[in-house]
Amino acid sequence: MDGIDRRQALGAISGASLAAVSPAVAGAAPAKAGGFLWGAATAGHQIEGNNVNADVWLLEQLKPTLFAEPSGDACDSLHRWREDIALARALSFNCYRFSVEWPRIEPAEGQFSRANLDHYARIVDHCREAGLAPVVTFNHFTAPRWFAARGGWEAPDSPALFARYCDRVARAMAGGISHAVTFNEPNLSITGPWSRFQPDAKARAAMAGLMAAAAHASGSDRFSLLNGGDPTPMIANVQHAHRLGRAAIKAVRGDLPVGLSLAISDDVAVGDDSLVAAKRRASYEPFFEAGRDDEFVGVQTYERSYIGRDGPVDPPPGGARRADGKPFEPEAIAGAVRYAHRATGKPILVTENGIETNDDAERARFIPAAVAALDGARREGVPVIGYIHWSLLDNFEWFAGYAPKFGLVAVDRATFARTPKPSARLYAQLIRGRS
Repeated sequence: MDGIDRRQALGAISGASLAAVSPAVAGAAPAKAGGFLWGAATAGHQIEGNNVNADVWLLEQLKPTLFAEPSGDACDSLHRWREDIALARALSFNCYRFSVEWPRIEPAEGQFSRANLDHYARIVDHCREAGLAPVVTFNHFTAPRWFAARGGWEAPDSPALFARYCDRVARAMAGGISHAVTFNEPNLSITGPWSRFQPDAKARAAMAGLMAAAAHASGSDRFSLLNGGDPTPMIANVQHAHRLGRAAIKAVRGDLPVGLSLAISDDVAVGDDSLVAAKRRASYEPFFEAGRDDEFVGVQTYERSYIGRDGPVDPPPGGARRADGKPFEPEAIAGAVRYAHRATGKPILVTENGIETNDDAERARFIPAAVAALDGARREGVPVIGYIHWSLLDNFEWFAGYAPKFGLVAVDRATFARTPKPSARLYAQLIRGRS
């Protein structure tokens, strides 16, 4: 039986441990691969730990809460980020995607932390020293608590506040960034209605209660976060925020490639009267328009979606399945990038692609198949500029806590020791074979 993945849930609202890496991998120089970006991604709130000024942190602490567990220390990457970069280099990556946490940069409205700006600038510089292109996300879901308590992305001045933050970040580190991503999957709230898994009345009431409790705890009459508020004003403001944020970044460094990352499934039409076109008009095209002046489109794909005359339908029988019965669809990434390029005419950067599984053998099967499918799209002329796997580490997966495993590297929850999995070695070998 298919389960609800993390996107469907969100839409409803000491030296690196390299013992498991072969000596050839550990000593390998970063891949060149003709300028193609190979790497893995992380996100600040999911790996850093103790992001106490974030909107999501508050929701995790409330009692009752809908989160399976709090993020807590996460992977302690706030302090162990050098280990993470060492892992990325040892695995032959030539890029590393990570996020800057707005709640750390501006913990109180109008108060910017020089120390934390310097912290992230050091990460950018260290990536460069290690031969890694830093792909930096300016907003990966989380925002400051004060921002959420004043209406979040529903507030009319939210785009200007985001642009002010982007300006500060760009001034601190834009010179070393390879690619800037303004937002991570800001379209989730409008893709939710196209999922087969819809929250029932009880689940909606529970979410509303959690938001009301967060507002009360913040001394506010409202609390709104990305993909968790009223979509009508929120989506328009996020699109405007992207444009203003892009302009702020470009004002500091005009030649820096800027784009945004969108959750795009490989939408498959079922029947002649399928609503695939309607889904695309609603879920993706407004953001394609917002990014019409961008240098690339970030595509994040985890599955296929089958769309019939009335909306989403079950996958057809007979397709490849995983051990738990879920569809095994690594080729979905190719369909998504073909569509995104066809719709925009822009180069495509795969900013996330991966599989949630406790069986690393499935991940080891998934990666070569996904890359082979992407190769097919590239041979057809689709200008794919990079493949960034989700995720480097097993990390905090929002409402589901630490149970879902997406990482190439396991993280011991007690000691934070990092242990690369066999899939990480396989991915490294694949990259080295193309360098």
